[in-house]
Amino acid sequence: MTRPARTQADRRRRQPSRVVPDGRPDGAALPLELDRLLDDQEQRIIVCCGAGGVGKTTTAAAVGVRAAERGRKTVVLTIDPARRLAQSMGLTELDNTPRPVSGVKGSNGGSLDAMMLDMKRTFDEVVEAHASADKAAQILANPFYQALSSSFAGTQEYMAMEKLGQLAADAANDGTWDLIVVDTPPSRSALDFLDAPARLASLLDGRFVRVLLAPAKGPARMFTAGFGMMTSALTKILGAQVLRDVQTFVAAFDTLFGGFRQRAEKTYALLQADGTAFLVVATPEPDALREATYFVERLTQEEMRLAGLVVNRVTVPAATELTAAEAEAAAAHLEEAAAGPLAGMLRIHADLLRVADRERRLRRRFSGAHPDVATVAVPALPTDVYDIDGLRDLGELLAEPAVRGD
Repeated sequence: MTRPARTQADRRRRQPSRVVPDGRPDGAALPLELDRLLDDQEQRIIVCCGAGGVGKTTTAAAVGVRAAERGRKTVVLTIDPARRLAQSMGLTELDNTPRPVSGVKGSNGGSLDAMMLDMKRTFDEVVEAHASADKAAQILANPFYQALSSSFAGTQEYMAMEKLGQLAADAANDGTWDLIVVDTPPSRSALDFLDAPARLASLLDGRFVRVLLAPAKGPARMFTAGFGMMTSALTKILGAQVLRDVQTFVAAFDTLFGGFRQRAEKTYALLQADGTAFLVVATPEPDALREATYFVERLTQEEMRLAGLVVNRVTVPAATELTAAEAEAAAAHLEEAAAGPLAGMLRIHADLLRVADRERRLRRRFSGAHPDVATVAVPALPTDVYDIDGLRDLGELLAEPAVRGD
């Protein structure tokens, strides 16, 4: 059989890699040492972040299991996990209270609690904690507040950080946990997680809301006519009842104004603390790695510590010296010999080799642009992770330095 001409990708695969001064091949990623991160007792918070659909929730759960089994008293705050994963962690229904996870083989005092964020309940807790009983009851019953606390854009991200602050305070006060692992909300963009708290705070503490409370006295009298025209226009757009609900909510909520901005600033300070680190999660796809790039750069700007990048669902073909072009040529030869099934397998192998090569180039492009970002590539799993054993296995893969063939 005539050997086919090698493609450019095949030639790259066979060329020896250059080595950079720290011993890595040129373009290879700095390995992420997860166990060292988990064993550091000064490490108090790990935030798993990234675009939606990249496996943040499962990664956070696996990190929590591994931390607990290495002796850390860990709590995992999850956001909307898949049903089977929730059941595997003992979270059979939405629950805003951390509960023990069974099946974790904790050693040296290690333990694991888990909870799912109840966005509305967390918002209610903020109101109840910072308003009088009468004011709190008035706010909680208000239709505008009920809509805001349940579905307003940015509320879930803000409340995830609010709950993080509560857990951190509890950990500091009574030592219940020494590590908090946070799964960020499934936002369209990874940056929504950092931007939404400030946006929500600006809305609730903003100039427009203040106008609704402004008294018509002193210099403000000259604006009364204009304000009347504005409320008339809003009434036509929103309806009189909706506008009354908003004004009633704002009047009742006035005691909490300013607090949201302060809480957002306090959250940022917590995220910038030495004991907090971020794990950016992505998949080996252009959009996901682009989001990861944005997030890495944003963390640098905000002086937030980046622990590293987790690349999930990496394609790993069977170990062989056969190139994609050679596999295709062999398949063609076997088809001529009427060995169809084996030819089909070779074509599948060739496709996997091409996918793996494309993913490898994407990951190396990221590492070339960010050589100091520690990275772990996690192979695509044959099935979903749905129990503690699966999370334990995933934790072991997260702790491995690289995917075979890199």
